[in-house]
Amino acid sequence: MFKLNIFFVMALIVCALGVVTSQHMVRKLFMALEKEKEIEQKLEVEWGRLQLEQSTLIMHGRIEQIAKGQLGMAVPAASSIQIVSISTAENR
Repeated sequence: MFKLNIFFVMALIVCALGVVTSQHMVRKLFMALEKEKEIEQKLEVEWGRLQLEQSTLIMHGRIEQIAKGQLGMAVPAASSIQIVSISTAENR
């Protein structure tokens, strides 16, 4: 009977150590999950900022301003603009 009690005590200790180990692992994994969620949130904020920056950079007015200021381009006069349709180009 004494040997059976010793066996059960040892089994109880092994099970307790297993529970403690698994709880420790769960805590570590939860901390890693929270860290990844923080990174995800920061990346979402940066993505929104980049989308806003992109929409600002491709605005028509900004492109026209850069074309006039830096490249010296100007809109041609209406008399010098020719519109070519597809049917006219195919007949030639």
